[in-house]
Amino acid sequence: MDLTLYLAATLKNLRQDRGWSLSRLAEETGVSKAMLGQIERSESSPTVSTLWKIATGLNVPFSTFIAPPEGETPLAYDPDSQAMVITPIFPWDEHLHFDMFSITLAPGALSESTPHEKGVIEHVVVLSGALDMCINGQWKTLTAGSGVRFAGDEAHAYRNSTLQTAHFQSLIHYPKEKAASKPAANNDDD
Repeated sequence: MDLTLYLAATLKNLRQDRGWSLSRLAEETGVSKAMLGQIERSESSPTVSTLWKIATGLNVPFSTFIAPPEGETPLAYDPDSQAMVITPIFPWDEHLHFDMFSITLAPGALSESTPHEKGVIEHVVVLSGALDMCINGQWKTLTAGSGVRFAGDEAHAYRNSTLQTAHFQSLIHYPKEKAASKPAANNDDD
């Protein structure tokens, strides 16, 4: 499966199911209309941060865009060999309201995350290496075997300030309302 094509089709289907134009999607996600169009046409792969903005604006779990249909092998999300690689372990579970990912962060890499929707709780556990986390404006270093739980609805960041790849898992728990995304009225373009 080509992840870029899967992501493009998923984004377009979610937008059209809501009756949204690209302009409306841009308003809801904070991602430019031009970039959203490029993603839908498989001309561009969004950064992890941009994909989080899109998922948050659409009120869908992040794994919606990277988890393959049942029975297919999960693919890592690594647009253009970026420093953060995300592989779904447990894609969105509608009964338990969570996603779980295996993530690697290259040496020297920084990934800043915009706030997820209200009520999201994130759990991060470091498996190997060291990971710096910025939560509530404070940096904290996590080493292998340690973890942190925090409100994902505030800006946070991940940084690897070492020379070794950091490997961690992230379990993201969504509020129960996530399961009920409602379509909205159509706008005038695309």
